[in-house]
Amino acid sequence: MPLSKNTECVAMIYGVDILEESIRTLDAELLNIMLFDRTTRKNILWATDDYVSLGTGFEVFSEITPDFITGPYATLIQPRIAKPKGTQAGRTRDKAEVFTPSWICNRQNNLIDAQWFGRTSVFNVENKTSWTASSGTISFQGAKKDWKKYVDAQRLEVSCGEAPYLVSRYDTVTGERIPLYQRIGLLDRKMRVVQENTETPEDWLAWAQRAFESVYGFEYQGDNLLLARENLLYSYIEYYQAKFDQMPGIPLLRKIARIISWNIWQMDGLKCVVPGSCKADENCQMTLSDFMDLGGDAVLADNTSICPGCATGNVYRHTGNYCRIMDWRSKRSQTFISMVKGEHGNGRL
Repeated sequence: MPLSKNTECVAMIYGVDILEESIRTLDAELLNIMLFDRTTRKNILWATDDYVSLGTGFEVFSEITPDFITGPYATLIQPRIAKPKGTQAGRTRDKAEVFTPSWICNRQNNLIDAQWFGRTSVFNVENKTSWTASSGTISFQGAKKDWKKYVDAQRLEVSCGEAPYLVSRYDTVTGERIPLYQRIGLLDRKMRVVQENTETPEDWLAWAQRAFESVYGFEYQGDNLLLARENLLYSYIEYYQAKFDQMPGIPLLRKIARIISWNIWQMDGLKCVVPGSCKADENCQMTLSDFMDLGGDAVLADNTSICPGCATGNVYRHTGNYCRIMDWRSKRSQTFISMVKGEHGNGRL
C-alpha cells in the first residue's frame, strides 16, 4: 500500500537527509518556495562547482530548479556528513567549510542565554561533549525580560551551513539524530519556551510564527542553504506534531516556508550581495584613491571598468544585488547591509 502524502512527509523527518522528492510529493509549491530567492525573485544559485560535471543547469551560478534535485537527482543534495570524504575535504579547502559539533554549538548558545537570564544552565547542563536538558519549565524569574521578549529577540547565524546553531535536528559532524527535548539550537530554545508558555492552539501558532520570524541566517553555497531551510521547516513540523499530534496543513507549511525563505538567504558574506552578481560598472572608472586602496597590487589599463566594491574591498560600493531580508515587526523588507548599519527597522541584527 503506497504512503499517503502526509505519511510520506512524516516518515522522512525521522531521517537525517530530507529528500526534496518528498517535499515535492507533499506539495510542489512548497518546494518552489524553499528554492525562492527573495532578492532576485528567481531561484537560489548552486554557487558551488561540486555539480558542474552533471552538465547544463548545474553551473556555479545557475539556478537550482526542482527538476535538478528530484527524480533521477533525488539524492543529489545531501548533508555534509553524507557527502564523500573527498568532497568534504574539497569544500573545506575551497570554501573554508567546517561544521561545528553540536556540543560546541550548545556551549556557545548557552553563553548567549547566560547573558539573557543572568544565570547558567538554563536549558541544559553541559557534560564535556554532551549535555542533559533541564527538567521542568524554563523560569524567567530574575531575567531582565519575559518569555515573549525572549521569543522575539533577533538571532543571526552567519555562514550558517546547515544551520546547526539555529536548529539541531542532528549533529552535523556525527550525523546522529537529536531527540526533540534535547535540542539546543537558538530556535529550538525559543520553541521550547513557546511550548511551555502558550495555552491555546491560537497562541501556540502565533508565537511559533514569531519565533521563526526572529531567527536569521545566510549562506553562500546553494545546497547548504537549501538544507538549512529544510531543517527549519521540518523542525516546525516536528514541534507542531509534538503539540497537536498531527501534521500541519499545507497552507500553514507554505506560510512558514515563506518566512524561512526570507530569513535564511543566500549571500556572499564579504560583500553582502547575491553571489556572483557584481558586474563591471561602465560609469565608474578607477580613481587614484581607489588604486591606492588596493595597495598598488593591481595594474589597471586606462579606462578599465570594474565593480568598485570588488576592486577596493569597500562593502558599500558593490554593483551586485544587495540582499534583502524582512523586518517582520515593521512588515517591510530592506537590505541586510542597512540593518547591520542600523539605518532602518528596530535595531541591528
